[in-house]
Amino acid sequence: MPNSIACALAVGVVALCWPLFGHGQTATPSSASQGTGPQPTFSVAVDLVTTDVIPRDSDGAFVADLTTADFEVQEDGVVQDIASLVLVHGGRTFSLASPAARPPVEGLILPAPRPTSDAAGRVFLLFVDDLHLQFQNTGRVRQLFRDLADTLIHEGDLFAVVSTGPSSIAIDLTYDRARLDAAIERITPNGLRPTEILQGMESRRDGPVELRYRAQVAFATAYDIMKNLEQVKNRRKAVVYVSNGYDFDPFPEGRRGQSQLFQNWEDSGSLEDVSRADRLSASGGLFAEADLVTALADLTRAANRANATFYTIDPRGLVGGVDINEPVDPIEWDNHVRRTQQSLRVLAEETGGFAVVNRNNFSEALKQIDAETSDYYVLGYYSSNPDPTDRTRRVDVTVKRSGVDVWFRESYSLPPQPAASQ
Repeated sequence: MPNSIACALAVGVVALCWPLFGHGQTATPSSASQGTGPQPTFSVAVDLVTTDVIPRDSDGAFVADLTTADFEVQEDGVVQDIASLVLVHGGRTFSLASPAARPPVEGLILPAPRPTSDAAGRVFLLFVDDLHLQFQNTGRVRQLFRDLADTLIHEGDLFAVVSTGPSSIAIDLTYDRARLDAAIERITPNGLRPTEILQGMESRRDGPVELRYRAQVAFATAYDIMKNLEQVKNRRKAVVYVSNGYDFDPFPEGRRGQSQLFQNWEDSGSLEDVSRADRLSASGGLFAEADLVTALADLTRAANRANATFYTIDPRGLVGGVDINEPVDPIEWDNHVRRTQQSLRVLAEETGGFAVVNRNNFSEALKQIDAETSDYYVLGYYSSNPDPTDRTRRVDVTVKRSGVDVWFRESYSLPPQPAASQ
């Protein structure tokens, strides 16, 4: 199905049709018009804020008969007027309340939003981080995606597929299952082996150069997709993120020769007598941990802005000891596995999903993802927060009906402000 039809899913305040993995272009004035007079300034109004919520009764069953009167939404402690309410139940979409027109902005006339011709209820992004998947697990990874396709992607669901590395997969939102089947056969993991990390080029500040580059590619790819997914309104986007996870400082003793560094300290009697390179190497782990935390935080904030929930899957399953052909200390290997799995947990838990790690059977997890993406509400409101400098807003959603608990995103962050032009 053409992308123009698939992207018609973007409903709400605006209906935009951007390729999910394309490169946007910005119109610029012609050279003849530049410098001929004052340039116009446009004010920007706050768009409709949408957040997905999942109410359940005391038995854990989804409550599907709520209305706007049953919800109360507060932002930074201020009650907000609910402008829209969409119910997705059993994968089908029902609009219970449509948003009122956005207040007009002086000097800027906006066209009325186009009516949507699409009523699909579910949107999936299948993220193949083949830069962080081991080649020896190729068969296992492909089988995981076959099971995922059979369990999650139903008739009428929109899905997109993207890879970070040599698999070279970039499928925009589509209904065409045949394209998914073809993409699965192209998945080719190409992660670094422990030996390649140990023998690779090092940076004093960032550690393994190739490892950092691959992580940067993965995070940048996911971040850009989250920005485009913001244009898909009134839907809960499920991101199935398949990766072995991230560790910016793997096998530190094996890489840096920490035992020799400690001997240097003992011989010199003072850290000041150790070379500056050794001191930087010893503190590299602290930099690496802080950098990874920052990268994960940026991505989870972007996902929450887009109402995207991460379900992270480590296809290694229950991880045993290191391969006997890899010169890695078993303790360092265990620490590396723990840190990579923790990074996947952070991505999932901070966006409302869950991580599938240390499991050899993925079927139950896939069924749970299917259930969580089939039943939910999307609430919309125009923020009345008077402070534009408040970049992170706390959100609280309650259901007035007794005996109903509700899951919701507790905060969202405004997009980073563009740098001022010189």
